[in-house]
Amino acid sequence: MTINELQDSIIEEFSMFDDWMDKYSLLIDLGNSLQPITDQDKTPQNIIEGCQSRVWLNAEMNNGIITYRGESDAVLVKGIVSLLIQVLSGHTPDEIINTELYFIEKIGLREHLSPTRSNGLLAMIKQMKMYALAFKAKANS
Repeated sequence: MTINELQDSIIEEFSMFDDWMDKYSLLIDLGNSLQPITDQDKTPQNIIEGCQSRVWLNAEMNNGIITYRGESDAVLVKGIVSLLIQVLSGHTPDEIINTELYFIEKIGLREHLSPTRSNGLLAMIKQMKMYALAFKAKANS
């Protein structure tokens, strides 16, 4: 699936719920289904700066495709990490760099996050795009 198809799928999934408590429950379920990362990936260089909670994010590229892994010590944030990984993992650096993550606004997530959580979300997106830029630069060198 393309990044936009994945975003549309998430929008559709969240649109089934009117109440934000139900949407938070869905986020928590998504976080609980996230594959845990290893302790060796929980290093200071993998921590996302600017997040209220501790968030670890790692990426690797094989055959031109980036795979992200991440985790958080907060259940809601872990759900947000899961959504970002679901959308961006499995794509090329160019696809990731050039995408607009419109699903965040469409599902109403940004407006239902505290300012510090919203800053953390932006920091996670920035880090994922930085990984993509780094892999692209490395591939082109």
